Amino acid sequence: MAPTRLILTLAGIALIGAGGYYYWQKRQETPAATAAGPGGPPGSPGGSPGGGPGGGPGGRRPGGGMGVPVTLAAATRRDLVLTLDALGTVQALNSVTVRSKVSGQLLEVLFREGQDVEKGDILARIDDRTYAAALAQAEAQKAYNQAQLANARLDLRRYEQLLRNNGVTSQQVDTQRASVAMYEAQVAQYQAATDSARAQLDDTVIRAPFAGRVGLRQVDVGNLVSSSDTNGIVSLAQLTPIAMTFTLPQQELPRLLRAMAAGPVPVDTIPTAPGEETERGTVLTIGNSVDSTTGTFTVKASFPNARRRLWPGAFVTLRLPVETVPQALVVPLVAVQQGPAGAYVFVAKDDQTIEQRTVTLGATTRSEAAIREGLRAGERVVTSGGQRLNNGSRIQEVSRPVPGATGANRPGGGPVVPQGGNPGGNPGGNQGNTQGGPEAGAPPATPPQEGRRPRPEGAPPRGGNWPGNGPGTMPAEGGSAQGSNGQGGSAGAPAGRQGAVP
Repeated sequence: MAPTRLILTLAGIALIGAGGYYYWQKRQETPAATAAGPGGPPGSPGGSPGGGPGGGPGGRRPGGGMGVPVTLAAATRRDLVLTLDALGTVQALNSVTVRSKVSGQLLEVLFREGQDVEKGDILARIDDRTYAAALAQAEAQKAYNQAQLANARLDLRRYEQLLRNNGVTSQQVDTQRASVAMYEAQVAQYQAATDSARAQLDDTVIRAPFAGRVGLRQVDVGNLVSSSDTNGIVSLAQLTPIAMTFTLPQQELPRLLRAMAAGPVPVDTIPTAPGEETERGTVLTIGNSVDSTTGTFTVKASFPNARRRLWPGAFVTLRLPVETVPQALVVPLVAVQQGPAGAYVFVAKDDQTIEQRTVTLGATTRSEAAIREGLRAGERVVTSGGQRLNNGSRIQEVSRPVPGATGANRPGGGPVVPQGGNPGGNPGGNQGNTQGGPEAGAPPATPPQEGRRPRPEGAPPRGGNWPGNGPGTMPAEGGSAQGSNGQGGSAGAPAGRQGAVP
């Protein structure tokens, strides 16, 4: 009885083990079958790219014929304008704090804050009664002295007649002549007093010294004002035209002097917001010395400012051309690389390969460079993707993406693809992945199941094989971990990436 029970127990254990093994085998076959797709299992004819021997074109290893996607630009011969950038400060061409020349009570304010005024416009009035009285007093005193002078002159003529008849002495005539001179001086003195009183009376009416824009009122009606007030009544600034001051390194002084000697040097503002228009002015003058502390010199420019875009006190980025290199061989600055032997560029050849060529640089700007030696006009150079290139690498030109356009918003309604590539991968497939991440048409990432520890990023699926590749292989660079080209992801081999942008 005991041996029979033992045999039945062992048979049950064996049956359970066989069932578990069968279940485990089925779980291992499911990912491979899913990755194989309708064409067959990996490695079979018509199977997914990335299979083993006998598979489709995706079975080729990286570099087996697929070029590195790059963008190209042709070297052109044209005039290269060299510019200087500087940070300028806007200043009013004329600015004044309007103060009262005389002391008194402010009776009227005849301007609105922020108003544009013309030269001579009345801005304010001060109580003028005391100044009008002082003027009347000076005029009365002047009239009194004029009467005294007239009488003294009559007496002088009488004394001179009597002197000819020996009726008076010469001393008396001289005394009278001195009296006339004294009254003449007094008349001149009170004439000056009258002019001063009239000027003070006129100063009770405050006028704009030049055309401009008034600021905020600093004092209200009824307050006492005087010439010693710190803030004055209001500030006035001329905004059209307007001035701009900025500094440049002393090394640029000779180039700027040569440019000014050749003619007016234009100055442009650099817009800081999309759609903002550029303001253009001209250089007025250069300061008479170089600051020994900073090694810079000051430049002053003038702008018409007809649209009132420039405001006193604001900081503005400026750009001014100082030199032009005629008929320079120009390439984008991003195409120039630096190596141990100096500057070089990757030149595209007709056989879709590149040549690393050493060049001699000339003048450079923020976005362009002049090539003196090592390149010919019309040759195309690599502007992006050069980090993955070596001398002789195979390349594939791609279109440059439009800034701000992605997916269906791009011109053409689709993603940017290599020239001659298929944006959808294999015919009938979904849109491929671009950089191994999810795209339109790629299946969403499967969240880890409850109670199961998620696999680390980059680890193969459970079972040890990557779907879409042979046993023990990893997906090719730029490929998606799941799905074949056209089946929810980019291919795991170079041939499967023809519709993807790395």
